Formats: sequence, structure tokens, C-alpha cells
Amino acid sequence: MWAITRVISRRIHGTSDITVPKLAGFSIVSSKHVEVEYSDGTKFNFSSEFLRIHSPAADGKVRSIGGERVISGRRYVGIMSAEPVGNYGLRLVFDDLHRTGIYPWDYFYELGSNKFGLMRSYIKTLQKHNLSREPPASRKI
Repeated sequence: MWAITRVISRRIHGTSDITVPKLAGFSIVSSKHVEVEYSDGTKFNFSSEFLRIHSPAADGKVRSIGGERVISGRRYVGIMSAEPVGNYGLRLVFDDLHRTGIYPWDYFYELGSNKFGLMRSYIKTLQKHNLSREPPASRKI
């Protein structure tokens, strides 16, 4: 029997209607990597940095530069835990204490389907604003 699918209309960088298969599995491989698998066999591996910079929530550590949402310095961020939210997604808790983003299963699928373009765009945005993926140097007081 075919898995029931649904169509979502979220728009991430030009993506419109995506048919999302049913979730088959989720695992935190390490504090730096997550794996999400769907019933059609599609499997996505995400770095914690990628998930952190694409958090669906706004937080105080996001810069708005010329109207662009820019999160820099998260290259080494890790995931401390994942908390289920209903049966539709997770709240990821990162070691930079960000915990307000709820990641629906559909959103993981969209991110995975557009991963390379999203990361390329992120790096170009950092370069454009002279920012880095590297965390800022510690200040000695």
C-alpha cells in the first residue's frame, strides 16, 4: 500500500508545491549530524550548523542586514537534544542555547531537497556582508 502523502505550499527559495512522503525515521547521529528518512526511501543528512542557520524561529542572535536574515559564527554549533512536538515535528536544542525553533517533518524534507542551494546562498550572503561561519574570537577581560 502506498504511503499517504500530502502537498504543502511552503516557499523556500523558489520551491512551491512539494509532495512529502510519510516520516520513516529520525536520528541524531552525533551532536553535529542528524539523519531524517522518509517512507519513499529518501534520506537526508544535515549538519547541526545547517539546521541552526535555517531555524524556522527568529531569535536574538539573528542580524537583519538590509532586510536579509543573517546568522553567522555557527560552524561548530551542536545539538544537545531533540524534543518531540506533537506528531508533526521536533524542537531542536542547540548548544548556543537556541531552542525556539520547531522543525516540522515537512520542513526537514524541504531543507533536504534544497540543501546545496541553501548552503551556497548562505555562504554568499556571509561573504557579501563580510561575515564568517567561524565563531567570533573570545574576548579576554
